[in-house]
Amino acid sequence: MRILRCRTSEGEVVHAAADANGTLLALEGGLFDGFRVTDREIEAEAILSPLEPRQIVGIGLNYRHHADESGMAHPKHPIVFHKTLNTVQDPDGPIVLPRAAPTTKADYECELAVVIGRDCKDVPRASALDVVLGYTCANDVSARDWQLELGGGQWSHGKSFDTFCPLGPALVTADEIRDPSALTIRTVLNGTTVQDWRTDDMIFDVPELIEFLSAGTTLLAGTVILTGTPHGVGMAADPPRWLRDGDDVVVSISGIGDLRNRVVDER
Repeated sequence: MRILRCRTSEGEVVHAAADANGTLLALEGGLFDGFRVTDREIEAEAILSPLEPRQIVGIGLNYRHHADESGMAHPKHPIVFHKTLNTVQDPDGPIVLPRAAPTTKADYECELAVVIGRDCKDVPRASALDVVLGYTCANDVSARDWQLELGGGQWSHGKSFDTFCPLGPALVTADEIRDPSALTIRTVLNGTTVQDWRTDDMIFDVPELIEFLSAGTTLLAGTVILTGTPHGVGMAADPPRWLRDGDDVVVSISGIGDLRNRVVDER
């Protein structure tokens, strides 16, 4: 099922399922406590991020070729960071380069986002996909100067400016994506493909990440896990390819769709 979160012309925010013809049918009930598809058609004025996450957990250096292009060893354990909730942005919403914390090294990162469907803890790999509600596209926008030079040795600050986590366009339920390691993922910047790879290049696949993150830790329903980015990031280009005011960025994942955002300099 393809689930979209929409705002209607009356200002109502609803979740709706898209049928085979593209008609949006309102959902009744909550995403995480049981829902059903109604026969009420929805006219969407705007498509919003598919959910309002409870938390956002990121995984760094999780693609073999990306670790190689970064000149870093393949990690033996997942590298975990967090993005704050203010980072969430809607499809077609702007990625805003902040005025008060100027960055000259903003970077794109296409990522498969995993949405946890129920509170869970100590989940074994064998049943890890059972706790997944679905998947969506994410852009883990990263200010590399704040991440690597100005952030005091941690990554989160440079990844947590407002609008630095676009999500969407749809939440595709887990029954439609049987194998999250069999997807193509790409970024198109101003019409040019800059990342184009496959999720089977992940060092730690989705079940392993869920097992690792849930060990001794409750993952709340609505947790979004960003599973890492493939090679081709702007930081690794020669010369580096940083995001600039007016850039058009599209993250695409097979079976999910296209997440498009424009870059705006707040200054």
